[in-house]
Amino acid sequence: MTEVTTTDNDESQLVARLRDPSTCRKAFEEVIARYGEPLYWQIRRMVQCHEDADDLLQNTFLKAWSSIDNFRGDAKLSTWLYKIAINESLSHIERERKRPNVSMDDEDSHLLHAIESDTHIDGNELALQLRKAIALLPEKQRLVFNMRYYDDMKYEQMSEILGTSVGALKASYHLAVKKIEQYFHDND
Repeated sequence: MTEVTTTDNDESQLVARLRDPSTCRKAFEEVIARYGEPLYWQIRRMVQCHEDADDLLQNTFLKAWSSIDNFRGDAKLSTWLYKIAINESLSHIERERKRPNVSMDDEDSHLLHAIESDTHIDGNELALQLRKAIALLPEKQRLVFNMRYYDDMKYEQMSEILGTSVGALKASYHLAVKKIEQYFHDND
């Protein structure tokens, strides 16, 4: 997946159009077109299920639309959208955990089952094993690994989105890589 690239000027013009009642709907359609796919994949890699990812993406855009007036512009629009998407994903995962009869071990097996039964993604055996290894990571490491590995996101941008220091993010990524390597070593 490619990272959405926009210039600061493009983004500031888009934000200005979002704040103008006469152009806000058209501008928001552009937001959806520009950020829909990268946000979908960010969510999808967290929850694994296509239907859940679709629902969470829709919730992300609904929250963004309903609170666009609260967007201060301190961070980039993309950073703000990623924060919303990640919070939606984490809230969904937490709701799933709190469901009756779902333990932490069940959560891991649920993610693994979702990967194995996924008909929306084709992939070779190595890609499937990588998805399984990532699913077994703790949430924060999974999130950091996905953002860095799949989105090629810079640590500074992740720091803005997650509110975590660059050093802590680098450590999380390093630990995630080590655990994934161990998974492959153990499943050789």
